[in-house]
Amino acid sequence: MLFRRFYDDALAQASYLIGCQRTGDAIVVDPNRDVEQYLTAAKAEGARIAHVTETHIHADFVSGARELAHRTGAQLSLSDEGPPEWRYGFADADGVRLLRDGDSIEVGDIRLDVIHTPGHTPEHVSFVVTDTAGANEPMGILSGDFLFVGDVGRPDLLERVAGERGSAESLARQMFGSLRRISALPDWLQVWPGHGAGSACGKVLGAVPQSTLGYERRFGWAFGIDDEEEFLTAALDGLTDPPRSFARMKRINRDGPAILGETRALPRLDAAALAARRAEGAVAVDTRSTAEFSREHLVGAIAIPAGASVLKWTGSLLDGDQKIALIANDEPTARRIALQLAMIGFEQVVGFALPEAARELAGREGAQRVERVSPRELARRMETDEPYVLDVRAVHEWAAGHLPGVPNLPLASLPDRLEEIPRDQPIVLQCQSGTRSIIAASILQAAGFENVADLETGYKGWVAAGLPVQRGATAGSPVG
Repeated sequence: MLFRRFYDDALAQASYLIGCQRTGDAIVVDPNRDVEQYLTAAKAEGARIAHVTETHIHADFVSGARELAHRTGAQLSLSDEGPPEWRYGFADADGVRLLRDGDSIEVGDIRLDVIHTPGHTPEHVSFVVTDTAGANEPMGILSGDFLFVGDVGRPDLLERVAGERGSAESLARQMFGSLRRISALPDWLQVWPGHGAGSACGKVLGAVPQSTLGYERRFGWAFGIDDEEEFLTAALDGLTDPPRSFARMKRINRDGPAILGETRALPRLDAAALAARRAEGAVAVDTRSTAEFSREHLVGAIAIPAGASVLKWTGSLLDGDQKIALIANDEPTARRIALQLAMIGFEQVVGFALPEAARELAGREGAQRVERVSPRELARRMETDEPYVLDVRAVHEWAAGHLPGVPNLPLASLPDRLEEIPRDQPIVLQCQSGTRSIIAASILQAAGFENVADLETGYKGWVAAGLPVQRGATAGSPVG
């Protein structure tokens, strides 16, 4: 049996290639849109991708299942469970094999048995894997977003991102039932989940890549609750708001992602071309470091530094239908980010500009900067100048400790709540260490706010300087 795990750090997402070494046939489960990695791995192993499948209609990335099946000629098999409105809309046109509870996929000597495990989504299925060449009992379960290491899939996304009212409670109850059902499986069963730490599809996902069902039954919080009402409360408590892009990706994956093909051109933009793309409505996304952005940037540019959080903040703050012109320090970085953005449905990246082209354009059209204020300087100003200081961290971070009297408005909510921020005061933005506050500053500047600064080193720097803090919902209550 051939077994390969692929992990995308930006998506905190795992996919799997499983093959029969006797026949050379293989299946890919939960592929993302970077299908070249699966093609390359299969070729290196001398395997043929004969089957492609996924556990459910994803909301946090655009599925690569349709693309991979198209590129390889593989049989695409997808869930036929759940209500009609959340079944695959492209199944008939693509010759999809529809899977129901109790079905199996045969990949040479490898058998994947389908178990309907609703809870994260109503159509969710898991695959129990048996290598029949050497065993008559299963080895592991590909659990998708149903069961993670130390956690389970959040049941509220369908209600929050797709407007299915009442579905969060209903799915939490279904999750309770699904957990009871798989408890009948053997303790030794390896658990191969679809996500790791950092994913927005759960609350407390572990960073360990796999577990066993016995270990999860013994130590996982969800298995430790025997009362359904108590489980319902625990499953729905403390869930953060999902990125705005989730709703769009859910629809894309249900209706059918576009086929990207083998190559995608990404033009390099000089100053004139960058100006032309912006005139056509493209937003400039500046992926340089926060220090570089704060020193000088194009008027109206949005700062989203390259790195592990580029997808999180692009998906949370921008519209997937927007045209994007990237500003990046080099071409490989720009191409990598363009591919990552395609993974979350941002397909209109019209090109990239190097910093010198952006500086040339800024020399013609004007530039902006973000003042970076030290903790002690901000403390002085708060005593005298009374700037409007805003904490853009998550609510739980703010509640654990914040600057005295400073309100909270999480970064992901900022574009929809600009009217709550005064335009007649100097504004100083603050986060944990200084990245989210620069992104927030760029959003305010793009919206026409003129006197915008950033707390350098953020809350960490404030605490390190020995300055006072408050905790809980005291004077600095959340904005709104």
